[in-house]
Amino acid sequence: MAAVSGVRVPALPRPVGSLPWSVPLAVIGAWLVLLVLQVTGDAAILHHHALIEGGPSLWLAIPMFLAGWLVMVVAMMVPASLPTVRLLGSGAAAPSGTPFDVVPFLGSFVMVWLVFGLAAFLGDIALHHLVDATPWLADRPWLIEATILAIAGGFQFSPGKRRSLAACRHPGGRAGRTLRSGASAVRSGVHHGAVCLAGSWALMLLMFAQGFASLPWMLGLTGLMAYETMGRRGDLARVVAGGALLFAALATLSG
Repeated sequence: MAAVSGVRVPALPRPVGSLPWSVPLAVIGAWLVLLVLQVTGDAAILHHHALIEGGPSLWLAIPMFLAGWLVMVVAMMVPASLPTVRLLGSGAAAPSGTPFDVVPFLGSFVMVWLVFGLAAFLGDIALHHLVDATPWLADRPWLIEATILAIAGGFQFSPGKRRSLAACRHPGGRAGRTLRSGASAVRSGVHHGAVCLAGSWALMLLMFAQGFASLPWMLGLTGLMAYETMGRRGDLARVVAGGALLFAALATLSG
């Protein structure tokens, strides 16, 4: 039995060896793109600061950012969703017992994160205008960095984070009921994307702040989010990471 959102529901068994080959191939391809962009130095072009401050027009900057953000989402968020993808690929969740089509599922899952990325980018444009209009804040950019670190660290201890991780760890719970009800792959992908967004938005906001050219941050946060979902001591990792991020926020404030 698994407890999700305060309700005990039976968890479907996690199938082994039923992961569609296209999913890890897409993840590997995304990481290769990120690595090539890092090596060539082109990653800096897609940094949100570069796109906003003196970069191309807004109508060109937005699709450029979303293209880079799409690669980051595939590389960073899909690995933490592998238990759910395995469940779909096995057909255990479908009413007929046949394998679920993971392509529209992952497509709608990614779309949820693209909407979040677009909101973060537009919010950053407004923040840039605020900083430009506020000399006091412009002289203290570390305040913004410390605030984002504190938000990411504090959210690690929130009930919402724990509930979201519980749902991701037991895809046979609410997600399983959604699939068995005959919901489409697109609807199921949106639901799963919303669950993951509810639990990882603060860490991905931190990743957004660090920028597209921050490969060490991408690796570290990807490992953290994947282990929180699939690791045997995911809750311990959540707490340790939260404490480390709060410490980093204090260190940033103290200079």
